[in-house]
Amino acid sequence: MPNDPTFTAPGRFWKGNIHTHSTCSDGMRDAADVCATYREAGYDFLALTDHFLAKFGFPIVDTRPFRTANFTTILGAELHAPATALGEIWHILAVGLPADFVPPAVAESGAQLAARAIDAGAFVAIPHPGWYALTTEDANTIPGAHAVEVYNHTSQLRTERGDGVYLADQLLAQGRRINLIAVDDAHFACADAFGGWVMVKAERNEPEALLVALKQGHFYATQGPLIHHIAWGEDAVEVTCSPAASVMVLGRGSRAAQSVAPIQTRVSLPLAALRAAGPFARIVIADEQGRRAWSNPVYF
Repeated sequence: MPNDPTFTAPGRFWKGNIHTHSTCSDGMRDAADVCATYREAGYDFLALTDHFLAKFGFPIVDTRPFRTANFTTILGAELHAPATALGEIWHILAVGLPADFVPPAVAESGAQLAARAIDAGAFVAIPHPGWYALTTEDANTIPGAHAVEVYNHTSQLRTERGDGVYLADQLLAQGRRINLIAVDDAHFACADAFGGWVMVKAERNEPEALLVALKQGHFYATQGPLIHHIAWGEDAVEVTCSPAASVMVLGRGSRAAQSVAPIQTRVSLPLAALRAAGPFARIVIADEQGRRAWSNPVYF
Protein backbone atom coordinates (compact mmCIF):
# COMPACT_ATOMS: atom_id res chain seq x y z
CA MET A 1 0.00 0.00 0.00
CA PRO A 2 1.42 3.43 -0.86
CA ASN A 3 2.20 6.05 1.75
CA ASP A 4 -0.47 8.68 2.30
CA PRO A 5 0.41 11.51 -0.13
CA THR A 6 -1.19 14.10 2.16
CA PHE A 7 1.71 13.71 4.56
CA THR A 8 4.54 13.06 2.13
CA ALA A 9 3.79 15.88 -0.33
CA PRO A 10 6.06 18.93 -0.13
CA GLY A 11 4.92 22.06 1.68
CA ARG A 12 3.03 22.72 4.89
CA PHE A 13 -0.57 22.60 6.04
CA TRP A 14 -2.86 25.58 5.48
CA LYS A 15 -6.21 25.96 7.28
CA GLY A 16 -9.21 26.86 5.15
CA ASN A 17 -12.99 26.84 4.90
CA ILE A 18 -14.30 26.14 1.40
CA HIS A 19 -18.08 26.53 1.85
CA THR A 20 -19.48 29.84 3.15
CA HIS A 21 -22.12 32.42 2.23
CA SER A 22 -22.54 36.20 2.31
CA THR A 23 -25.19 38.83 1.60
CA CYS A 24 -24.47 38.21 -2.08
CA SER A 25 -26.90 35.31 -1.65
CA ASP A 26 -28.59 34.26 1.62
CA GLY A 27 -25.87 35.01 4.17
CA MET A 28 -26.17 37.68 6.86
CA ARG A 29 -22.76 39.37 6.48
CA ASP A 30 -21.23 41.07 3.47
CA ALA A 31 -18.28 39.54 1.65
CA ALA A 32 -15.68 41.84 3.19
CA ASP A 33 -16.91 41.04 6.70
CA VAL A 34 -16.98 37.29 6.04
CA CYS A 35 -13.40 37.33 4.79
CA ALA A 36 -12.28 39.47 7.73
CA THR A 37 -14.03 37.12 10.16
CA TYR A 38 -12.08 34.10 8.93
CA ARG A 39 -8.81 35.98 8.56
CA GLU A 40 -9.02 37.29 12.14
CA ALA A 41 -9.84 33.76 13.37
CA GLY A 42 -6.49 32.53 12.04
CA TYR A 43 -7.61 30.88 8.83
CA ASP A 44 -5.12 30.92 5.95
CA PHE A 45 -7.71 30.86 3.15
CA LEU A 46 -11.42 30.98 2.39
CA ALA A 47 -13.69 30.13 -0.52
CA LEU A 48 -16.85 32.25 -0.49
CA THR A 49 -19.42 30.08 -2.27
CA ASP A 50 -22.66 31.99 -2.61
CA HIS A 51 -25.70 30.39 -4.22
CA PHE A 52 -25.40 30.58 -8.01
CA LEU A 53 -29.06 31.34 -8.64
CA ALA A 54 -30.91 33.84 -10.82
CA LYS A 55 -32.62 35.47 -7.83
CA PHE A 56 -29.18 36.47 -6.52
CA GLY A 57 -27.79 37.46 -9.93
CA PHE A 58 -25.64 34.30 -10.33
CA PRO A 59 -22.85 35.59 -8.05
CA ILE A 60 -19.25 34.46 -8.20
CA VAL A 61 -18.08 36.96 -5.63
CA ASP A 62 -14.78 38.69 -6.36
CA THR A 63 -12.96 38.24 -3.05
CA ARG A 64 -9.54 39.14 -4.44
CA PRO A 65 -9.59 42.62 -2.80
CA PHE A 66 -9.78 40.93 0.61
CA ARG A 67 -6.54 38.99 0.22
CA THR A 68 -3.55 39.95 2.37
CA ALA A 69 0.04 38.77 2.72
CA ASN A 70 -1.11 36.00 5.07
CA PHE A 71 -4.64 35.29 3.88
CA THR A 72 -5.93 34.32 0.46
CA THR A 73 -9.25 33.52 -1.18
CA ILE A 74 -10.42 31.12 -3.87
CA LEU A 75 -13.35 32.07 -6.08
CA GLY A 76 -16.28 29.69 -6.07
CA ALA A 77 -20.02 29.16 -5.80
CA GLU A 78 -22.70 26.69 -4.77
CA LEU A 79 -24.31 25.62 -8.04
CA HIS A 80 -27.91 24.52 -8.51
CA ALA A 81 -29.95 22.60 -11.06
CA PRO A 82 -33.03 20.37 -11.04
CA ALA A 83 -33.49 17.74 -9.62
CA THR A 84 -32.42 14.97 -7.26
CA ALA A 85 -34.27 11.67 -6.87
CA LEU A 86 -36.43 13.27 -4.18
CA GLY A 87 -37.25 16.22 -6.42
CA GLU A 88 -34.88 18.58 -4.57
CA ILE A 89 -32.82 21.21 -6.35
CA TRP A 90 -29.23 20.02 -6.72
CA HIS A 91 -26.50 21.60 -4.56
CA ILE A 92 -23.00 21.32 -6.05
CA LEU A 93 -20.00 22.94 -4.38
CA ALA A 94 -17.53 24.34 -6.92
CA VAL A 95 -14.28 25.87 -5.65
CA GLY A 96 -11.95 27.49 -8.15
CA LEU A 97 -14.49 28.63 -10.72
CA PRO A 98 -13.57 31.29 -13.24
CA ALA A 99 -15.25 34.64 -12.59
CA ASP A 100 -17.07 34.40 -15.93
CA PHE A 101 -18.57 30.94 -15.39
CA VAL A 102 -21.75 30.85 -17.46
CA PRO A 103 -25.08 30.42 -15.62
CA PRO A 104 -26.90 27.11 -16.20
CA ALA A 105 -29.24 26.73 -19.14
CA VAL A 106 -32.88 26.01 -18.36
CA ALA A 107 -32.55 22.35 -19.34
CA GLU A 108 -29.10 21.77 -17.81
CA SER A 109 -29.04 18.90 -15.32
CA GLY A 110 -27.05 18.67 -12.12
CA ALA A 111 -24.75 16.13 -13.76
CA GLN A 112 -24.13 18.42 -16.72
CA LEU A 113 -23.55 21.44 -14.50
CA ALA A 114 -21.07 19.57 -12.31
CA ALA A 115 -19.20 18.31 -15.37
CA ARG A 116 -19.02 21.82 -16.78
CA ALA A 117 -17.63 23.15 -13.50
CA ILE A 118 -14.96 20.43 -13.48
CA ASP A 119 -14.08 21.24 -17.09
CA ALA A 120 -13.74 24.89 -16.06
CA GLY A 121 -11.08 23.90 -13.51
CA ALA A 122 -13.09 23.69 -10.30
CA PHE A 123 -12.70 21.36 -7.35
CA VAL A 124 -16.22 19.94 -7.11
CA ALA A 125 -17.75 18.42 -3.98
CA ILE A 126 -21.09 16.91 -2.98
CA PRO A 127 -22.31 19.17 -0.16
CA HIS A 128 -24.46 18.31 2.88
CA PRO A 129 -25.87 15.04 1.47
CA GLY A 130 -27.52 14.17 4.78
CA TRP A 131 -29.32 17.50 4.90
CA TYR A 132 -31.41 16.70 1.84
CA ALA A 133 -31.17 12.92 1.76
CA LEU A 134 -29.02 12.62 -1.33
CA THR A 135 -28.80 9.03 -2.54
CA THR A 136 -25.87 7.06 -3.87
CA GLU A 137 -27.72 6.94 -7.18
CA ASP A 138 -27.76 10.74 -7.21
CA ALA A 139 -24.06 10.89 -6.36
CA ASN A 140 -23.22 8.41 -9.10
CA THR A 141 -24.60 10.82 -11.69
CA ILE A 142 -21.65 13.14 -10.98
CA PRO A 143 -18.73 10.70 -11.25
CA GLY A 144 -16.16 13.47 -11.53
CA ALA A 145 -16.84 14.94 -8.08
CA HIS A 146 -13.66 15.16 -6.04
CA ALA A 147 -15.12 14.95 -2.53
CA VAL A 148 -18.11 14.49 -0.24
CA GLU A 149 -18.84 16.76 2.72
CA VAL A 150 -18.62 14.35 5.63
CA TYR A 151 -19.37 17.20 8.01
CA ASN A 152 -21.39 20.37 7.40
CA HIS A 153 -21.49 22.55 10.52
CA THR A 154 -24.57 24.61 9.67
CA SER A 155 -26.60 21.55 8.67
CA GLN A 156 -25.66 19.88 11.94
CA LEU A 157 -26.58 22.88 14.07
CA ARG A 158 -29.87 23.60 12.31
CA THR A 159 -31.20 20.16 11.41
CA GLU A 160 -28.92 17.50 12.94
CA ARG A 161 -28.25 16.36 9.38
CA GLY A 162 -24.67 17.49 8.96
CA ASP A 163 -23.19 13.99 8.59
CA GLY A 164 -22.24 12.77 5.11
CA VAL A 165 -20.11 9.80 6.17
CA TYR A 166 -22.82 7.34 5.13
CA LEU A 167 -22.64 8.51 1.52
CA ALA A 168 -18.85 8.61 1.36
CA ASP A 169 -18.54 5.06 2.68
CA GLN A 170 -21.16 3.69 0.31
CA LEU A 171 -19.41 5.27 -2.66
CA LEU A 172 -16.03 3.98 -1.48
CA ALA A 173 -17.46 0.48 -0.99
CA GLN A 174 -18.63 0.58 -4.61
CA GLY A 175 -15.05 1.25 -5.69
CA ARG A 176 -15.44 4.97 -6.23
CA ARG A 177 -12.36 7.04 -5.44
CA ILE A 178 -13.54 10.14 -3.63
CA ASN A 179 -12.20 12.31 -0.81
CA LEU A 180 -13.70 13.78 2.37
CA ILE A 181 -14.12 17.42 3.40
CA ALA A 182 -15.49 19.23 6.44
CA VAL A 183 -16.96 22.72 6.10
CA ASP A 184 -18.90 25.43 7.92
CA ASP A 185 -21.45 26.40 5.25
CA ALA A 186 -21.75 29.49 7.47
CA HIS A 187 -24.61 31.91 6.85
CA PHE A 188 -24.10 33.81 10.14
CA ALA A 189 -27.76 33.68 11.17
CA CYS A 190 -26.48 31.68 14.17
CA ALA A 191 -23.07 30.70 15.53
CA ASP A 192 -22.32 28.50 12.51
CA ALA A 193 -18.69 29.46 11.81
CA PHE A 194 -15.48 27.65 12.80
CA GLY A 195 -16.98 24.17 13.13
CA GLY A 196 -15.33 22.28 10.25
CA TRP A 197 -12.46 22.94 7.88
CA VAL A 198 -9.76 21.42 5.70
CA MET A 199 -6.02 21.34 6.30
CA VAL A 200 -4.42 21.50 2.85
CA LYS A 201 -0.79 20.51 2.22
CA ALA A 202 0.77 22.87 -0.32
CA GLU A 203 4.01 24.72 -0.84
CA ARG A 204 2.34 28.14 -1.02
CA ASN A 205 -0.79 29.74 0.38
CA GLU A 206 -1.90 30.83 -3.07
CA PRO A 207 -5.17 30.00 -4.87
CA GLU A 208 -3.57 27.98 -7.66
CA ALA A 209 -1.37 25.90 -5.35
CA LEU A 210 -4.24 25.24 -2.93
CA LEU A 211 -6.57 24.23 -5.74
CA VAL A 212 -4.04 21.76 -7.16
CA ALA A 213 -3.56 20.25 -3.70
CA LEU A 214 -7.32 19.93 -3.18
CA LYS A 215 -7.73 18.11 -6.48
CA GLN A 216 -4.81 15.81 -5.65
CA GLY A 217 -6.31 14.97 -2.27
CA HIS A 218 -3.44 16.46 -0.28
CA PHE A 219 -5.56 17.45 2.71
CA TYR A 220 -7.51 16.14 5.64
CA ALA A 221 -10.79 17.33 7.16
CA THR A 222 -11.28 18.27 10.80
CA GLN A 223 -13.44 19.77 13.51
CA GLY A 224 -10.33 20.54 15.55
CA PRO A 225 -8.04 17.51 16.06
CA LEU A 226 -4.78 17.47 14.12
CA ILE A 227 -3.36 14.55 12.15
CA HIS A 228 0.41 14.90 12.05
CA HIS A 229 1.29 11.81 10.04
CA ILE A 230 -0.11 8.51 8.74
CA ALA A 231 2.28 5.71 7.78
CA TRP A 232 0.65 2.79 5.97
CA GLY A 233 2.42 -0.57 6.15
CA GLU A 234 1.57 -4.03 4.87
CA ASP A 235 0.19 -5.25 8.21
CA ALA A 236 -0.54 -2.08 10.18
CA VAL A 237 -1.04 1.66 9.95
CA GLU A 238 0.61 4.08 12.36
CA VAL A 239 -1.12 7.36 13.16
CA THR A 240 0.47 10.36 14.88
CA CYS A 241 -1.96 13.04 16.01
CA SER A 242 -2.95 15.60 18.63
CA PRO A 243 -4.22 14.05 21.89
CA ALA A 244 -7.08 11.72 20.98
CA ALA A 245 -9.61 9.64 22.88
CA SER A 246 -10.00 7.24 19.95
CA VAL A 247 -8.10 6.46 16.77
CA MET A 248 -9.84 4.33 14.15
CA VAL A 249 -9.07 2.78 10.80
CA LEU A 250 -12.23 2.08 8.83
CA GLY A 251 -12.83 0.01 5.73
CA ARG A 252 -15.64 -1.56 3.73
CA GLY A 253 -18.87 -2.30 5.60
CA SER A 254 -18.24 -2.99 9.28
CA ARG A 255 -14.50 -3.56 8.90
CA ALA A 256 -12.62 -1.47 11.45
CA ALA A 257 -9.90 -1.45 14.07
CA GLN A 258 -9.65 1.06 16.87
CA SER A 259 -7.73 2.14 19.93
CA VAL A 260 -9.82 3.80 22.66
CA ALA A 261 -7.81 5.36 25.49
CA PRO A 262 -7.22 8.85 26.89
CA ILE A 263 -4.56 11.18 25.50
CA GLN A 264 -3.23 9.03 22.66
CA THR A 265 -0.81 10.68 20.27
CA ARG A 266 0.68 7.65 18.46
CA VAL A 267 -1.26 4.50 17.62
CA SER A 268 -0.62 1.41 15.48
CA LEU A 269 -3.68 -0.41 14.14
CA PRO A 270 -3.89 -3.78 12.30
CA LEU A 271 -4.97 -3.94 8.68
CA ALA A 272 -5.52 -7.65 7.95
CA ALA A 273 -9.33 -7.60 8.20
CA LEU A 274 -9.59 -4.41 6.16
CA ARG A 275 -7.29 -5.75 3.47
CA ALA A 276 -9.35 -8.92 3.18
CA ALA A 277 -12.54 -6.90 2.62
CA GLY A 278 -11.06 -4.15 0.40
CA PRO A 279 -11.08 -1.81 -1.39
CA PHE A 280 -10.17 1.13 0.87
CA ALA A 281 -9.14 2.27 4.34
CA ARG A 282 -9.37 5.65 6.04
CA ILE A 283 -8.45 7.12 9.42
CA VAL A 284 -10.71 8.92 11.89
CA ILE A 285 -9.54 10.37 15.19
CA ALA A 286 -11.72 11.87 17.93
CA ASP A 287 -10.74 14.00 20.91
CA GLU A 288 -12.29 13.99 24.39
CA GLN A 289 -14.98 16.47 23.24
CA GLY A 290 -16.01 14.15 20.41
CA ARG A 291 -14.61 16.39 17.70
CA ARG A 292 -13.27 14.42 14.74
CA ALA A 293 -10.66 14.54 12.02
CA TRP A 294 -10.92 12.46 8.85
CA SER A 295 -8.15 11.41 6.50
CA ASN A 296 -8.75 10.79 2.85
CA PRO A 297 -8.96 7.11 1.93
CA VAL A 298 -6.13 5.01 0.55
CA TYR A 299 -6.74 2.00 -1.66
CA PHE A 300 -5.56 -1.61 -1.47
